[in-house]
Amino acid sequence: MPIYNAPTKDTQFVLHDVLNVSGSDIPGYNELEADFTGAVLEESGKIASNVLHPLNVVGDKEGCRLENGVVYTPTGFKDAFEQMKEGGWTGLDMPEEYGGQNMPYVLATAVGEMFLATNQAFTMYQGLTHGAASAILAHGTEEQKNTYLPNMVSCEWTGTMNLTEPHCGTDLGLMRTKAEPQGDGSYKISGQKIFISAGEHDMADNIIHLVLAKIVGGPEGIKGVSLFIVPKYLVNEDGSLGARNGATVGNIEEKMGIHGNSTCVMNYDGATGYLLGEEHKGMRAMFTMMNEARLGVGMQGLGQADAAYQNAVEYAKDRLQGRDVTGVKNPDGPADPLIVHPDIRRSLLDQKSFCEGARAFVLWGATMIDKAHRAGDKDADGLISLLTPVIKGFLTDEGYDMTVKAQQVYGGHGYIEEWGMSQYTRDARIAQIYEGANGVQALDLVGRKLAVDGGKHVMAFFEMVKTFCKENAGQDEAFDRDFIEPLKAASKDLQSAGMFFMQNAAKNPNEALAGSNDFMHMFGHVCLGLMWAQMALAARNALAGGASDKDFYETKLTTGRFYMARRLPATGMHLARIQSGAAPVMTLDADQF
Repeated sequence: MPIYNAPTKDTQFVLHDVLNVSGSDIPGYNELEADFTGAVLEESGKIASNVLHPLNVVGDKEGCRLENGVVYTPTGFKDAFEQMKEGGWTGLDMPEEYGGQNMPYVLATAVGEMFLATNQAFTMYQGLTHGAASAILAHGTEEQKNTYLPNMVSCEWTGTMNLTEPHCGTDLGLMRTKAEPQGDGSYKISGQKIFISAGEHDMADNIIHLVLAKIVGGPEGIKGVSLFIVPKYLVNEDGSLGARNGATVGNIEEKMGIHGNSTCVMNYDGATGYLLGEEHKGMRAMFTMMNEARLGVGMQGLGQADAAYQNAVEYAKDRLQGRDVTGVKNPDGPADPLIVHPDIRRSLLDQKSFCEGARAFVLWGATMIDKAHRAGDKDADGLISLLTPVIKGFLTDEGYDMTVKAQQVYGGHGYIEEWGMSQYTRDARIAQIYEGANGVQALDLVGRKLAVDGGKHVMAFFEMVKTFCKENAGQDEAFDRDFIEPLKAASKDLQSAGMFFMQNAAKNPNEALAGSNDFMHMFGHVCLGLMWAQMALAARNALAGGASDKDFYETKLTTGRFYMARRLPATGMHLARIQSGAAPVMTLDADQF
């Protein structure tokens, strides 16, 4: 069975040595002292390792089953869900008035990584509920908040998001699900939704579906889409559960991975629904869920990569194969361990440097969300909106690749189910697809996000990189060579790509869109380069200050040097692709493929 060790120490390093959360002026951050965050992370690590991790293989093998309209989750899931609820983990960062603990989102993010790494399919049940509750919190009436949020925060009731239909995925303007106004202010919702994660299950008393639909007689296309609250069971005025609503599961999808999560076909047959937010403004309300979900999905890429990497390291240290070409390292054995071989070390360092850089990137992103929500900082909101498609797209593409690399370390054993490595790869794969496929994330980044507020936020990012380099250059020749100069070069590549888009996209938009995927990956590498430069600075300062754990900080510096030397130069390749323009991509006629 695979192993898992919660990355508590590394997370603490990012929170305190790099981000200095307790010294921030963001409301609530003064409570994030190292002892406090350490205690929370230790407890969440125990839940992840001792409760969720053992159920990961169980969920994968058993899956969910549909019997007489009821979905039964895998053995042990219900008990684990009760433990999550009892521990208050489901409402860690939700408002106290609805039963939450009102902790900063950055801490909930750190905890969430552990839960996702150990059991992604399970964690999706509460994750989707959190997203649905956030949408109701942001757009609901006081009556709606009081009716639904206390039970959703505690996960006595869970939540879903219903977008996709059999004939339309990304192009939601094509949806056919309709909403017919009733005389009492409610609507009758009719239609079918597919790929609905946690759409039906046996772990909650009620399921609150958030459903996109078109009000009859409204505008055509995306401008006519509204968002509705459609509970599985109607809720009486006194808060008790009433009649069964016309929302039923038609089927459970057979999937490549995340077998422990019930991905459902949902049928709405004149189901009673209640408008959430304004008429025909459903996408604005839904994006409250989707933006939060996209950061969470990016974290899924990190979580699966880190869990797979931990196992690959253990295997590489234990498995004896071949001899070190520079000299025998295990003279008492028939062969040396895999980890002596340069190509294995390259693969493991690819994984290690990605996971640690991605962890810092996600936690930094979470501080921006806190700054936007808790301090009303519009610049922070603009920057995290710009970076959201990068977090989602880059981290899930790279995260999947890292699970494949981890699997490869095992050779043939990585392909055999008993070793558990294939599950990480299979579970990670969905993260590149749902919550907006990664190609769409790249298009959103290049086609929309770069130009928001006249390009203010991307320019702010470049200025942030420039300021960091300027303030920290010239003090240490080795630091300049290993971190500052590579970061400056990568940032220059990213700016050159943006300049190419500005100069050419007006004449032909495909000149930009054909390079969108490369730009997203280039942007991701620069973000991780910035994270590694900041972590290296923190590690260097800790060593200079006489830190007791020298090995931890020296390892951090060595890993950072690897990323800057071996991973960050990919920006040059992506720039060359972008500057080749649209012609290599667009020249073939459709019938020539």
